[in-house]
Amino acid sequence: MAFSRYFAVRSESLLSCNIGRPSRSQWAQTSLISLRWRREHSATPTAPLLPARYHPRSTQLVRSRRFESLFQRSNMATAAQDMSPRILPEYTPPTAGLLSYLPQKAVPYAELMRLDKPTGTYYLFFPCLFSTLLAATMATPIAAPSAVISTTALFLTGALVMRGAGCTINDLWDRNLDPHVERTRLRPIARRAVTPQQAIVFLGGQLTTGLAVLLSLPFECFWYATPSLLFVAIYPLAKRVTYYPQFVLGLTFSWGAMMGFPALGVDLLSNQVALTAAACLYASNVAWTVLYDMIYAHMDIKDDVKAGIKSIALKHEKETKTILSGLAVVQLGLLAATGSVAGMGPVFFVGSCGGAALTLGTMIRRVKLKEVKNCWWWFVNGAWFTGGAISLGLAGEYVAHLYGWYEHGPKNDKEQEQNLVPV
Repeated sequence: MAFSRYFAVRSESLLSCNIGRPSRSQWAQTSLISLRWRREHSATPTAPLLPARYHPRSTQLVRSRRFESLFQRSNMATAAQDMSPRILPEYTPPTAGLLSYLPQKAVPYAELMRLDKPTGTYYLFFPCLFSTLLAATMATPIAAPSAVISTTALFLTGALVMRGAGCTINDLWDRNLDPHVERTRLRPIARRAVTPQQAIVFLGGQLTTGLAVLLSLPFECFWYATPSLLFVAIYPLAKRVTYYPQFVLGLTFSWGAMMGFPALGVDLLSNQVALTAAACLYASNVAWTVLYDMIYAHMDIKDDVKAGIKSIALKHEKETKTILSGLAVVQLGLLAATGSVAGMGPVFFVGSCGGAALTLGTMIRRVKLKEVKNCWWWFVNGAWFTGGAISLGLAGEYVAHLYGWYEHGPKNDKEQEQNLVPV
């Protein structure tokens, strides 16, 4: 008994000396007897002094609560920042280009008629140029180059004036919608630089100038041109009632495809061949207008949804390139039909039809409809690619007929003078 009590006291003293040390060897120095004695003589139950078995955990990244709260706060701040309205730039007067040379009071009116953005003027002018070159080739006798050049100059002037008038009418119709569209919010009427009353007075001056240009052509052109004013007036309304306002725009912008014939003395009512050729050329230009304006409409597709404006791009957003390809096929088919009816030669079919097929195919394949800048680039340059190719083919065909390249050889000077008719 004395030995066991001495051994227990000795073990307890050793345990009390080593209990403060962080070394794990203290467990080896403690005997099982002393541990049992302490457990039996302790008033309160204690936790087992032997270490529990080690259970390894899988290695994984565990996010702390503090870090998780900070992460959630940063996400909420980012979402709030994304939802906050984006600050749009204010209007700044032009410092370069044609508008920078105009008086300050004249700048809003020049912007109203899109003088700084002439692409629409080119698209309105090209059908007039097509019909002029086609009518010059079909005229009997063939039209003189001076007549073709002077008529083309008048059409270019008329396209500039009447396209500006159409833009004024469009902005008057859309004066309550343009402020809600990012691309159009800085237009003169939308930013209140020009009042609606001032725009109406300016429109009267534009229409008067257009009438003066029209009366400079043969008087028959007046009767052919007057119905187009109806389409000019209703196009802005079409954007509110139908998903196909581009078709109405095509009917308007393509009207010049018939004007070249009466301008060069070709009567469409008495000449069935010329009437058929003009109708095919007009329909071909309608398809071309819908095609390029569908690309143009993709620039405003998000804002159009908010503003309630309808367009063919919204209606066929998922199959746009399929629609574009179909329109290109229609345009090329009608253009080839025009040449076939008019008796055109290989210069027209290779230059106009082949060139149009190449440029349209390249544009449809490469245009990126989700990128605004890319759509704008193809819209601007497509006028020159496709319109230029068709014009060069028609001009080449006119020169070939003028010099008799499809006959036995070039005509002599006397024969050319007899066949040229001034207008």
